[in-house]
Amino acid sequence: MTGENPLSARSRLVGAANSVLAGLNRLSVLRETPLDVDALADIACRQTGLDDFGDPWFLRPMEVLTQAIKEEASLNEIGHFAATGQFLKVLRERLWTQHWFDTHEEILAEPLAPPVIVVGPMRSGTTRLHRLLAADDRFEHMRFFETVCPVPAPGFRPGGRDPRPRQAGRLLSTVHKLNPRTAVVHPTGPFEPEEELGLLVQSAWGMKHEAQWRVPTYGRWAENEDATPAYSHLARLLRLVRWARGTEARRNRPWVLKTPQHMLDLPALLRVFPEARLIFIHRDPAKVVGSSCSLVWNQMTIHSDHADPHWIGEHWLDKTGLQIDRMQVARSRIHPRRRIDVLYRDMDANWEGVMREVYRFLEMDITPALPAMRRYVGKARSQHRWQRHRYDLGNFGLDQQTVRGRFERYANAFDLQPRPQRQDSKAIVASARRALA
Repeated sequence: MTGENPLSARSRLVGAANSVLAGLNRLSVLRETPLDVDALADIACRQTGLDDFGDPWFLRPMEVLTQAIKEEASLNEIGHFAATGQFLKVLRERLWTQHWFDTHEEILAEPLAPPVIVVGPMRSGTTRLHRLLAADDRFEHMRFFETVCPVPAPGFRPGGRDPRPRQAGRLLSTVHKLNPRTAVVHPTGPFEPEEELGLLVQSAWGMKHEAQWRVPTYGRWAENEDATPAYSHLARLLRLVRWARGTEARRNRPWVLKTPQHMLDLPALLRVFPEARLIFIHRDPAKVVGSSCSLVWNQMTIHSDHADPHWIGEHWLDKTGLQIDRMQVARSRIHPRRRIDVLYRDMDANWEGVMREVYRFLEMDITPALPAMRRYVGKARSQHRWQRHRYDLGNFGLDQQTVRGRFERYANAFDLQPRPQRQDSKAIVASARRALA
């Protein structure tokens, strides 16, 4: 079974980089760092001169994840280099985080206003909805460099020179060079609004790891764990991010948050943010699964030479099913005054009308935010005019009938079944001419 849109090939730069890293390792020019939590923690402590990682809960998910990577992920040279670098970065930043909390007690003393949280599966339109809300300066939102580098190094001064945007820009540039398709799948930049996924990575938590590496053992383990400690740390990090902004911070303004991980963790999320208001977005599951598989493929092929598209299809069909099943159970227990449902289809047809409904739910006047929202929509449409994310379920061993059959009850509950498309007059004339040719 193959799709009409072929799977994207990774950049030749990946192969070249793998060869260079392998050569440097053979010559002992680049010492290979072991993928071992204890060894990485020792390195982080030596590098920072610190030894307090804060709540040690995160060590367990990190141990399960590193073990799964070693046994299941089939990493190439780039993959191993990126994995050890990522874990070492998290460990350093955990140490820096606790340093900031110990030396600046005012960080954790500041309360957080109840956030507005966008909830939906991966590739369901959460990014567009989140960025529309982020255009409203009455909300706070994470920026890309803050989710990639949430913790400033010791010596940083709030509101002062910050090297993190440049660091995040270099990382983004490297990823785009290794696989240019990633820039089409999820266009962003150092200062663009971004989800708080990186704050969960600080606890070695979340589907982000499953979208990067083949680690089903870690995924199954995490599905049966209580995520509350990861979300408690996320809330602490939001305070740190706000403090680091200095005079730019607006302490009485609610955060607008979103990451697909919330679909699996709504009970934990609501234990940490009990007064949050939630905006659920729903999309045709066949589109969600197909787009998710494409995103995972474009990431996984960088880190492994053995990425299997049919395995990706099977895994993300199951993962999407679990997201939706858990969301529906948790959503049914949330008071209707604290939640609203919107459809991806309606956002496409009339985003402004949908956002007016959202603002009525939030009991806010949308008028001050509309100019910035319109600018964002215009910019996004300009980007998509030349670059569109194309994918096909067939490339992943799936078809629309199978996927829609798995999610029939969900699709019927939220009217997600595809509707016949109307042809305009030009399309009808063109079709008639083809028939007569």
